[in-house]
Amino acid sequence: MTKDFNLVGLVSIIFAMFIWGSSFIALKAAMVDLGEYTVIFIRMAAASLCFIFFIKRFLKYDFTKRDIQLILLLGFFEPCLYFVFEAKALLYTSASQAGMITSLMPLMTAMAAGYFLKEIISRQLLFGSVIAMIGVVWLSVQATTTESAPNPMLGNFLEFCAMACATGYTLVARYLSEKFSALFITAIQAFIGFVFFLPFFIFEVSTKEMTFSVEAVSWSIYLGIVVTLLGYGLFNFALTKIEASRAAMFVNLIPIFTLILAFLILGEKLTTTELVASATILFGVIISQITVKRFKRRKI
Repeated sequence: MTKDFNLVGLVSIIFAMFIWGSSFIALKAAMVDLGEYTVIFIRMAAASLCFIFFIKRFLKYDFTKRDIQLILLLGFFEPCLYFVFEAKALLYTSASQAGMITSLMPLMTAMAAGYFLKEIISRQLLFGSVIAMIGVVWLSVQATTTESAPNPMLGNFLEFCAMACATGYTLVARYLSEKFSALFITAIQAFIGFVFFLPFFIFEVSTKEMTFSVEAVSWSIYLGIVVTLLGYGLFNFALTKIEASRAAMFVNLIPIFTLILAFLILGEKLTTTELVASATILFGVIISQITVKRFKRRKI
C-alpha cells in the first residue's frame, strides 16, 4: 500500500480528529469550575502517569544533540504554547467556533511542508484546501456574542495562534517520526507539558477560587487519557503513514465533529447554514485526498 492511500493511517487520523473535536467540549465544560491552567495541568498529569511504565523503553533510544533540540521545539509548540492559546481562546469564544478555526491549519501546514519538508503540494490539495476554507469562513461569519462566548473575535484569533503552533508541531513531529515511535513522541509531550504547566497550576490554585467538582475533574482526566494519550498517539502514528500536508487536511473534520458534539453535549445551536458549511468542509477534505492518475495514450 502506497503513501498516497494507507487504510490504517486513514482510519487512525479520522478517529484522532473525532477525539480532538471532543477536546473543545471537554475543555469548555471543565473550565466552568476550574481555571484553564489547572485543567491543562491535570490533563498533563493524567497523561504522564500513563506513560511512566514506558520510560525504560524510551531510554533505549540513542539521542543526539539535534534530537534533543527538536524534542524541546516540539514541546514548545505543543503542548506548551498551543494549550495556552487554546485555553484562553475558549474563555472568549464558543467550542464550535474554536473548532471551526482549526480548519486554517491545513493551508498553513501544506505551505510549510512544501517549503521545509520539500513535500509536493498537488493541485487537488490546494483546491480542496480552498473549498474547505470557504466552508470555514462561512461558519465563522455566524459568530455572535453570547454569555459563553463574550468576545468571539478575540477567541478566534487566539485559536488561530494555536493553529500556528500546531503547524510547527506537525512538521517537527513528522521529522521525529522517522526515528522515534508515535508512543515516545506522545509521551514526551505529556512530560514536557507536566513540567511546564506545574508552576502555572500552583499559582492559579493559590490565587483563584475554584471548585474541584467531579464533573470538572472527570473532563480534565478525559482530556489527559483519551485526548492526549489516544488522540495524539493516533495522530503521531498516522504521520508515519501519511505525509504531513495530507494529514493536516483531516483537521478540517474537527469543526464538523465539534459542532455535532457541542450541540449534543453543550446545547450549542446547530443551524442549517452550519450543517451546509460543514458539508462544504468535508467535501474539501475529500477532494484534497483524491489522487488523480494521468494515463498516457499508447502510440500505435
